[in-house]
Amino acid sequence: MSLIEKLPHLSDDEVMNLLANARRLQDQGDDKQRAAAAELLPALEDVANERRAARQQAIQAKRAAARRPKSVAA
Repeated sequence: MSLIEKLPHLSDDEVMNLLANARRLQDQGDDKQRAAAAELLPALEDVANERRAARQQAIQAKRAAARRPKSVAA
């Protein structure tokens, strides 16, 4: 099983850590590390963006549920 196949099973923190490491290796790694980072970065960024969007939606839903309904004048 490749690392890309394991991404859905990783925690948010693990995904963010891998993304940070891949970005660092893309800039500072040797040729082999840069190639591996270039292969992983698109998948890591997609998963990170999906999870970020899901967290934002959960926050918005929680805020909406906590709001008081607007009172309607009779």
